[in-house]
Amino acid sequence: MRDQLQELLTLATRKGASYADLRLGERQSQPLFLRNGNVQSLTSSNDQGIGIRVIVDGGWGFASTPSLEMQDWENTVNEAIAIAKASASCKIKDISLTPLDPTDGTFAVKVQKDPFQVPLDEMTGLLQACHEAMIQIPEIKVTTGHILTSRSQQIFASTEGAWIEQEITQCGAGIEAYARGNQDMQRRSWSDYKNAGFEAVEAMHLVQTASQLAVDASALLEAEVCPKGPTDLIMNGAMAALQVHESCGHPVELDRVLGSESTYAGTSFLTPDLYGKQFRYGSEVVNIVADATIPDAMGSFFFDDEGVPAQRTPIIDHGIFTNYLTSRETAGKFGLTSNGTMRAVGWMNLPLVRMTNINLEPGDWTTDEIIKDTKKGVFVFEPKSWSLDDKRMNFHFGSELAYEIVDGEIGRLLKNPAYTALTPEFWGSCDAVAGKGKDEWRVWGMPGCAKGEPIQVINVGHGAAPARFRNVKVGVGE
Repeated sequence: MRDQLQELLTLATRKGASYADLRLGERQSQPLFLRNGNVQSLTSSNDQGIGIRVIVDGGWGFASTPSLEMQDWENTVNEAIAIAKASASCKIKDISLTPLDPTDGTFAVKVQKDPFQVPLDEMTGLLQACHEAMIQIPEIKVTTGHILTSRSQQIFASTEGAWIEQEITQCGAGIEAYARGNQDMQRRSWSDYKNAGFEAVEAMHLVQTASQLAVDASALLEAEVCPKGPTDLIMNGAMAALQVHESCGHPVELDRVLGSESTYAGTSFLTPDLYGKQFRYGSEVVNIVADATIPDAMGSFFFDDEGVPAQRTPIIDHGIFTNYLTSRETAGKFGLTSNGTMRAVGWMNLPLVRMTNINLEPGDWTTDEIIKDTKKGVFVFEPKSWSLDDKRMNFHFGSELAYEIVDGEIGRLLKNPAYTALTPEFWGSCDAVAGKGKDEWRVWGMPGCAKGEPIQVINVGHGAAPARFRNVKVGVGE
């Protein structure tokens, strides 16, 4: 196999490529979904193929095929070469890649319990037990549960001498309880995903969590609507994770900043003229990093799809914007080297600048200390809805549940909480981040980040702990 793939790279060079890389990959997935304790869908898929990327005359070309035949691979090289020549004919300037020392090695996520060897009856039984726990509350009318399992195996090789074999296994689960009554419907949910085997699901205590979700959803039917008006806002870790994803992770993707993402999901307010200018993104307590090296986090890997090692990169340092997420091509525009965030979903797609684990670093508070220090506010839990403008500046988020805080004490339960703000003002109002207490900070897996045309849905992660934001406009809408 190695000889065959090296022959393809040699062919690309002989056809005029100044650079070429390829990704030979195979991906298995097995999503299981239950509704009201019954299997709603169960699919098992396996795809494999090769994608080849080349630079010819200063232009990019890419082609892919699901075939495993050498002749088809050679035809795919020729197609990529032809596309690159067409691209070069209308280029603005030549493609240039930042330097990279090539790696030769094999890497794999450590798995204790192979999820593809776990009997489906065991997985289904766990989700059915969650359903039974939730319907003990009469108001629960609908329940859902799912377990997602995937494994990707890939060989990356380049004309620079890279040869990287990596295997990533991921597993996770989620459950939901929907309550109906009092002319209302309320939802409570919980999910998480990791780079790991089925042991990650076993450690989630899903049945115990399911019981609490049902109690919460039922109680929300009788709760008062979150009041409107400016107040202090505390968000739990899951809510903070989504906030980081949408208002910190996406704006720092450099291809989005430079405009190549604009036709699908907009660009970014974090324009190139702000780089290196001590732009204040948040308060002194806001520290955000991109870290693809956390062992079991869903946004981790060993090397990106350009052969750049996974790494930890400061993005916001004590509130000051310091770095974008970059590729080997885009990094050079700022005199940088790639920080290893170029990733594709499968062999059939071009890699794009993508989030890894974008983390709000732990602070020096405990959650209890934040609550006790808050005279008037709301404590919001779990995302329910979100909306942002096409530059990630103006946003509106809704949460599933909130508690009123009065004079440092948790008060009444509130439903339909929501808040709105402008990104730099919002992060500038952050004055406390938890993380001092045991298990307050953790990385939340997020399997549904969409980007690109055609759309690529990739898995990322976000480390977060409860955090407080002062004088936020809360209770927007009924």
